[in-house]
Amino acid sequence: RIGTEMKSVGEVMAIGRSFEEVLQKAIRMLKRGAEGFEPKGGADYLAEIRFPTTERIFAIAHALHARVPVEKIHALSGIDLWFLEKMQRIVEIERMLRREALSREMLLQAKRAGFSDMQIARACKTTEEKIRAQRKRYDIAPVVKQIDTLAGEFPAATNYLYLTYNGTENDVERGAGGKSVMVLGSGPYSIGSSVEFDWSSVQALKTLKAENIKTIMLNYNPETVSTDYDMSDRLYFDELSLERVLDIVAFEHPKGVIVSTGGQVPNNLALPLYKAGVRILGTSPKDIDRAEDRHVFSTLLDKLGVDQPLWAELSSIKRAAQKAEEMGYPVLVRPSYVLSGAAMAVAFDKRSLIKFLERAVSVSADHPVVISKFIENAREIEIDGVGQNGDLIIYALTEHVENAGTHSGDATVVLPAQRTYLETLRRAKQITKAILKELKITGPFNIQFLAKDNHIKVIELNVRASRSFPFVSKVTGHNFIELATKALIGKDVSGVYKTFDLDHVAVKSPQFSYGRIKGADPLSYVEMASTGEVAAFGDSFDEALLKSMLSAGFKLPKKNILVSIGKEDNKLKLLPYLRSLSEAGFRLLATEHTADFLGENGVSAEKVYKVQSGREPNVASLLGKKGAIDLIINIPTREYARGNGNTNKKTENKIQQAGYFIRRKAVDLNIPLITNRQLAEAFIGALVHLKKGDFRVKDWASYPGNI
Repeated sequence: RIGTEMKSVGEVMAIGRSFEEVLQKAIRMLKRGAEGFEPKGGADYLAEIRFPTTERIFAIAHALHARVPVEKIHALSGIDLWFLEKMQRIVEIERMLRREALSREMLLQAKRAGFSDMQIARACKTTEEKIRAQRKRYDIAPVVKQIDTLAGEFPAATNYLYLTYNGTENDVERGAGGKSVMVLGSGPYSIGSSVEFDWSSVQALKTLKAENIKTIMLNYNPETVSTDYDMSDRLYFDELSLERVLDIVAFEHPKGVIVSTGGQVPNNLALPLYKAGVRILGTSPKDIDRAEDRHVFSTLLDKLGVDQPLWAELSSIKRAAQKAEEMGYPVLVRPSYVLSGAAMAVAFDKRSLIKFLERAVSVSADHPVVISKFIENAREIEIDGVGQNGDLIIYALTEHVENAGTHSGDATVVLPAQRTYLETLRRAKQITKAILKELKITGPFNIQFLAKDNHIKVIELNVRASRSFPFVSKVTGHNFIELATKALIGKDVSGVYKTFDLDHVAVKSPQFSYGRIKGADPLSYVEMASTGEVAAFGDSFDEALLKSMLSAGFKLPKKNILVSIGKEDNKLKLLPYLRSLSEAGFRLLATEHTADFLGENGVSAEKVYKVQSGREPNVASLLGKKGAIDLIINIPTREYARGNGNTNKKTENKIQQAGYFIRRKAVDLNIPLITNRQLAEAFIGALVHLKKGDFRVKDWASYPGNI
């Protein structure tokens, strides 16, 4: 439900010359799978109009398509009739497109009402390419307009530009051929794509400007630095779509387009733009596609003799279930061409596998879905780097505190690595070099690895800047995007870069917004959930970890810690850490099984009963007392956490509900919460060894290498 409490994590800005035009533009900009103002969702659209959710705009479209009068929608929603009548006009134009031959007048009317070529193609049962060709035959093209910042009193000379079909002439001259480079931005801030990609785009613009190259920026997020007027020579506030990029390229004639700094949105446009004849700077879009397509990339790794988890491409749900049985559960469901693990999930049995496969296919319908063996108790390491003509120029190897199973965007990340064997690091670098050479990579890239028992396996490769690029650049003192951009324009960037043997440690911690998302279970999965991140420097891992967690809003416990640990293995591994907490003077309270386990092993802990038991003290009464608990450590049994356990459903639901109650209460009462065993170990170790007064306050430049 949307209401008086803010829940959004980003926004878009659409500019045009009619309400219909900007409404449809804005809906497409949200990247929600809608091509414009069109129906989406279930049959209860009238309830959704009355009690708004984030899908309300699509519910209104549904109602108008079902011929619900605008007066009724107005009565249900309170939305002004003027807006609803404009929306009604969009629906009427779409009906015309469906029933009549596409004349020049009708095509122009649709474009002025904000219809994309793809939208028109769907209504006319043809293809986007054919509609674009028809537009060209009819000589229908958008014009470039400036935002007038001077209210018409003087001629405006701003570079705030947008494209519209509601105009007859361009406000600026066409670009001179081959004198500029176009950078595609990252679109709206969302879970998975935030300011880190805008940072990369801005660094690319700055580097191009320093090299005396004219810049064109395309983005539609008003919150970003890349959409500041002085960041580029020409700034287009418009859609990051194939249609719109081709329109701007036809007008500006740049010598190339950079798709590798804005995250997954521009990266997905690389191959379609290449097929349309646009020059993409850096790695060939054919090779980007070889990395993004899960099946093709896995085949490439097999060819190189690089180890990877067992995998199989989805051909049918029945075949996938057979393969999963052969591999042995758990398995990972992985769609292609998605960001932040969208629709990625770990399946522990056939029932959950089928559910996740159906979701993955709907999210990435045009691309294959791969299932791979999920390796438990493996650690994750990443390499962020820059390649040039297939050679590795610079790299930074980061290590996750949490084991694999937590998305890299939600993980606590350390640079330089603290627990990884030198042989593992050396092997990761060798594999990276082999993959770069095979794909002839030029520009930024990110590779993720699984490490277990000194063996490593490749998880995936992203041939673009990752969300870690700002972090590794600031920790090592080398601007990775500056080097990548120079490589993209053909400058030699080879050299000796110190990124491994650092005299300081930095930790990146995630920032979550579960307090805003009512009812959400605050657990980390393979699909990203964090809405931001912080980084902190220290002279040791312990110092950097505590600083980073404090920076993300975590509060150090003073006395009382509630512990609830699922799975015997977790209890055994956490035992020495919990003992050290007790010895350090902290008061431990524990749920029934955890308290029994600690007591049997000589660690004093007060027993707290489940809510359903009716006994005192129970979790509800304890958490109901203000200030009674300073920290909650709740480590769920992973199978139960995902609702995919191999126990019967009744037992599974009971365990889920008990754990969920504790975690959700922690969020709602603003009690610090740790739900990952490895993070709990690292945090307790740091807490016992360091005190707040031991933190050293230094400015960034005083750490070696950051000058």
